[in-house]
Amino acid sequence: MKARDVMVSPVITVRSSATVHEVARLLLEKRISAVPVVDDQGKLVGMVSEGDLLHRAEIGAERRRSHWLAIFDAQHVLASDFIKSHARKVADLMARPVIIAQPDTPLHELATMMERHGVKRIPIVRDGTLVGIVSRANLVQAVATGGVELDIPVSDNAIREELMKRLRHESWAQAARLNATVKNGVVNLWGEAESDTERKAIKVAAESTPGVFAVVDHITVGRLGAA
Repeated sequence: MKARDVMVSPVITVRSSATVHEVARLLLEKRISAVPVVDDQGKLVGMVSEGDLLHRAEIGAERRRSHWLAIFDAQHVLASDFIKSHARKVADLMARPVIIAQPDTPLHELATMMERHGVKRIPIVRDGTLVGIVSRANLVQAVATGGVELDIPVSDNAIREELMKRLRHESWAQAARLNATVKNGVVNLWGEAESDTERKAIKVAAESTPGVFAVVDHITVGRLGAA
């Protein structure tokens, strides 16, 4: 699946000229945790989330650093804290640059991007124009519906070939020491794994192979190559 298959569109946005108070009200009214910021031409220029509003002077929650820590903090860090606490305009508060993706970006790449950059959502852009947004919740929704497929029978031989092919391509699997027999969609796993984790991974590979009805695990765990 691609970003275009799960993204939310149209996207609720806010102009960079909006005030912080206007953004706070928008987040509450729309029941969202973040909003993309666009310029007067509708181009994406930043992102504002609930996290950016946590340390605001209005609620007495400015980020406070001890005297000793303040001595060692760079001046630009202290100045940045002040801006986040006191800025009136979204343009001064928003996070940038923004991590973006294209509509045809695969979901597994979006998940990796979210994890690598520590973000919870990624705007989807086409030719510089914001066309959607994908959040962690959208990826979970894709997982929840990903198993809904047409009930097309798969032969036992095709199941076994697909499973063994997958195991041969996994660096953690000792495929030469593994075997599988399949009858009426029931997979029997045989062989030896180096650890319980590897054994579990092999079982998961079998369970997630299309056409599999059940898995019977006969794999033993022990040091590979031991006498």
